[in-house]
Amino acid sequence: MAVPKKKVSKSRRDMRRAHHALRPIMLVECKNCGELKRPHHVCQACGHYDGREVVTPRGGA
Repeated sequence: MAVPKKKVSKSRRDMRRAHHALRPIMLVECKNCGELKRPHHVCQACGHYDGREVVTPRGGA
């Protein structure tokens, strides 16, 4: 059986987990309506992406 020879110290364990933190959600302003949206996603407010309307807005306009 594969069993560790030595106990992994708290310092070494925590250094391994240094990259596990959650990153904050990045938001950018929609060029069409000014609402905040995620980069490279369709705007939920107006339905625009890359300067053109690709879906009908959720508001049902």
